[in-house]
Amino acid sequence: MNIEIADLTRRFGRTQAVDGVDLRTGPGVFGLLGPNGAGKTTLLRMLATVIPPTSGSLRLLERNPSEHGPRREIRRRLGYLPQNLGYYPGFTVVEFVEYFALLKEVPPRQVPAAVAAAVERVGLGDKATAKLRTLSGGMLRRAGIAQAIVNEPELVLFDEPTAGLDPEQRVEFRSVLRELGERATVVVSTHLVEDVGAACAEVALMHQGRIAFQGTPGELMARGAGHGTGDAPLERGYSAVLAEARA
Repeated sequence: MNIEIADLTRRFGRTQAVDGVDLRTGPGVFGLLGPNGAGKTTLLRMLATVIPPTSGSLRLLERNPSEHGPRREIRRRLGYLPQNLGYYPGFTVVEFVEYFALLKEVPPRQVPAAVAAAVERVGLGDKATAKLRTLSGGMLRRAGIAQAIVNEPELVLFDEPTAGLDPEQRVEFRSVLRELGERATVVVSTHLVEDVGAACAEVALMHQGRIAFQGTPGELMARGAGHGTGDAPLERGYSAVLAEARA
């Protein structure tokens, strides 16, 4: 298993952002749903080794990220797109992706080819030499996706990756997700249930720091049969599970 979590918690002062989460998953695309404030971003930041847990057990790629050596190895094999990715406006797309390739310790001789492949993969080949400050919001998001996959990671974490993408770009991104999921563990945190239905083999729904549901998209749809609200089966399942959790 590439992700093994047991009774994981994270507190910020008096706020319990993640509260006793258990999760085990291997290769494939895993969707993480939930309303604002559910704890999704905090959970992803712990999986990305950005912040440590307050308590509980966390193993990534069969390593303990609380130890310096294993944590460095995890980061070499990790791809992460945060919800708000900082960047230098004067960098070109290639320079931006190259910078992250070097941070992830991609061997120098492999960097040019790895960067070119990642940029093409997200459809920015014609913008490779463009300055980031000249790009649209959707293009910036695609550049962020490129930096996350430049090292061919075994564990990929996306926080709201389709924000700013138009419908055609979202369809293209789902194809990238399915391709990544053939060999890597991919966790996608999103508000868009249709992205989960199209690309994810398994999904978890968080509410107030806890996992309120975990199963297949089909099982989530079934939870909304006859009593959920929404225009699509997944939306009805999502709303039904949240209503049960709130009750």
